[in-house]
Amino acid sequence: MKQLNEPLILLLSGIILLALTAIHPHDYPTWWMEVAPIFIAVPILVATCKNYALTPLLYRMLFLHAVILMVGGHYTYAEVPLGNWMQDWFGFARNNYDKIGHLAQGFIPAMLFRELLLRSSPLKQGKLLFTLVTACCLAVSASYELIEWAAAEMRGEGADAFLGTQGYAWDTQSDMLMALIGAIVAQVVLGKVQDRQLGPRRLGGA
Repeated sequence: MKQLNEPLILLLSGIILLALTAIHPHDYPTWWMEVAPIFIAVPILVATCKNYALTPLLYRMLFLHAVILMVGGHYTYAEVPLGNWMQDWFGFARNNYDKIGHLAQGFIPAMLFRELLLRSSPLKQGKLLFTLVTACCLAVSASYELIEWAAAEMRGEGADAFLGTQGYAWDTQSDMLMALIGAIVAQVVLGKVQDRQLGPRRLGGA
């Protein structure tokens, strides 16, 4: 019962935050596009929580990722106050909140892919698992960039808030680089923590 309490709290907290970010966002089309992954992922997590519960670490990280998306959707990534503060503190030439989002786009999916592969495949901890998880994260990042490109083609200038390039010519490449860094750092820093929480659910050996 205790294992279900925290995911339920995270779910309810996420619903409240989602509702708050939907109040007078920068514009609703951008808000919908930014938070769309939440509407896809949450029903899946709810449907599988009893028969295929994830580790507490992963549920917390997925909640954090959802918060990052919601904040970006409310303000647009180019206008999030945290990014403006970072611009003042570190002298950045632009609002870099989107780089936080893309770092998370590698960091958090890395833990998701790692957990799913350890639990549902014969893979064990090691170089092959590390490489496959990293490759999966890069594939997600590249797919997202293609979605952004498609949105730009369909909406024209109306997609500027969704793209958040802020005139940076290498925005796409730097976004994927941040996802790559996030995927590598997550596995190095949190891999052992995840292994301990997986316990007997893990198919791979230590």
